[in-house]
Amino acid sequence: MLNLTRRVGEAVIINNAIEVRVLEVRGRAVRLGFRFPPEATVLREELFLLVRRENEAAARAASTPLTELELLLGPLPVEPDERREPR
Repeated sequence: MLNLTRRVGEAVIINNAIEVRVLEVRGRAVRLGFRFPPEATVLREELFLLVRRENEAAARAASTPLTELELLLGPLPVEPDERREPR
């Protein structure tokens, strides 16, 4: 991890496209301003981690064989086979 010291009004530029500027320091809180291209995605860390967990869970569920789903959810409803004679 890169650690930098910046004063209020100073900035860093990332990939010639993203500007991160120190706007204010108040006690232990720092206000940052960001300027970035519209195609860039910016999320707070806690939201990024939540989205990543949800995506990983969805990927696991999509790759789960049907028999494992049946164990978790119970038997899945089956449409009656119209070709079979009633008992």
